[in-house]
Amino acid sequence: MAADARAIASVMAAVVAERVYSAVDVAWTPDEQRQFLENLNPREAVHVAEDDASSIVGLQILERWSAVLPSMAHVGQIGTFVLPGWRGRGTGRRLWDTTLAFAGHAGYRKFVIQVRASNLPAQAFYRSLAFEPCGRLTRQVVIDGLDDDEILMERFVHS
Repeated sequence: MAADARAIASVMAAVVAERVYSAVDVAWTPDEQRQFLENLNPREAVHVAEDDASSIVGLQILERWSAVLPSMAHVGQIGTFVLPGWRGRGTGRRLWDTTLAFAGHAGYRKFVIQVRASNLPAQAFYRSLAFEPCGRLTRQVVIDGLDDDEILMERFVHS
């Protein structure tokens, strides 16, 4: 997976450059991305989607919600990043299917996602995966001087 760091960083940079779909405002370098991948624990994963030429066009990250609280070890945090030309083509759904299967074996019972309030397509995507809104963090994100809320959404493994 560390070998994919450059391609993953490239996808992340493309999404971050759009400035509207993610709370991430500075993309990691390939070296930073490689370090992140190498430090994932066995219950965390980055799944990638590839096109026919084996180029990475999307990714989904599964991390523990809290790495320090055993009482929350059953909760995973999800992040999905898909290149613009691959959105709406089932890429996110295929990534989710892979993440869900992995999470079942890794002992997760619940997922949480934070989605920018202005990112209505992402909210609809996660609702289609049985995530439900459960809270709002007001003015949680400031990118380019513009405030945006974050919508908290949750889903149990066995909805």
